[in-house]
Amino acid sequence: MSSAGLIPGEGRDGGAPPARLRLRRPDDWHVHLREGALLQAVVGATARVFARAIVMPNLSPPITTVAAAAAYREQILAALPRGSGFKPLMTAYLTEASDPDELARGFSEGVFTACKLYPAHATTNSAAGVSDLAQITAVLERLEAIGMPLLIHGEVTDPEVDIFDRELVFIERHLEPLLGRFPALKVVLEHITTTEAVDFVVGAGPQLAATITPHHLQINRNAMFHRGLRPDFYCLPVAKRELHRLALRQAATSGNPKFFLGTDSAPHPRGAKESACGCAGIYNAPVAIESYAQVFEQEGVLGRLEAFASEFGPRFYGLPLNEGTIELQRNAQVVPMLLEFEGESGSPGQREPLALVPFHAGDTLPWKLNTNK
Repeated sequence: MSSAGLIPGEGRDGGAPPARLRLRRPDDWHVHLREGALLQAVVGATARVFARAIVMPNLSPPITTVAAAAAYREQILAALPRGSGFKPLMTAYLTEASDPDELARGFSEGVFTACKLYPAHATTNSAAGVSDLAQITAVLERLEAIGMPLLIHGEVTDPEVDIFDRELVFIERHLEPLLGRFPALKVVLEHITTTEAVDFVVGAGPQLAATITPHHLQINRNAMFHRGLRPDFYCLPVAKRELHRLALRQAATSGNPKFFLGTDSAPHPRGAKESACGCAGIYNAPVAIESYAQVFEQEGVLGRLEAFASEFGPRFYGLPLNEGTIELQRNAQVVPMLLEFEGESGSPGQREPLALVPFHAGDTLPWKLNTNK
């Protein structure tokens, strides 16, 4: 590791567990920052840890043009805590009417870092997504030609396909043929959740990589039903069986550069989660790096966390590594059950104070970010 270390003793050869862990400042290659009061509430949690983040474009309306992405970027920068050096990396939301020239212009001007492919109706605010990949052939040809990454929410939406099989079916029906048609296209299969996805990424060429979230490393599908219906563990793609969680942990901690950090932190106000039709998403940004650190330590490879969090992603995207560092301390923290913010949420006439339930709510995590460093 060039900039990081386990301190003291580095936990090797039976030595004492490290008291501190210094990492090159990491990046988040998949995050939802929302807009308005929710943006104001959540952006600081990402900026306190990550130097850069790939920001998802599934607003309402979605971010489909260079002008819209530039305006959204300014909103994010204006919402940052004073003195923050955080850099949002903007993405274009693909529709069947996306203009290849517009996407290429945004990429050449440094506004767009990548394009996001949502299968229509796959997740939050994805109704304007793509129903037929054949309709975006010209877009994919242009992305391949200019080296612009394609980020994929890899699930089919066919109602006859079981929700726990939608990632596997997407890989078989769509991703494998797509990679065959566009062999030089850089693709990130985002927030993977299955053994099959791990195996497919490992077996594919260097143009395919994947992000892995902290929650898919920590929970399996039982979490949604533990002593009742637990909407705060509902996300898309949904958590799968335990065998899949274990495969994801092996992949994330393996040192394979095809797998890197992407939190998919997706905040929804408490009322939107606890409703008759609760929203999908887990808000993990407040404890994401601490959660990853716990996983890597449990797997006995804490020294590999820096590469997963800070090196593999930038190298895949062709971006420089960050210069600064962060430090985690072995200092147990109890995660709050609820985070309350200024502002309100809910529909007109049903407004309520803005509150979010964080991932690991009520749990004790062994690591804590040193914010005084």
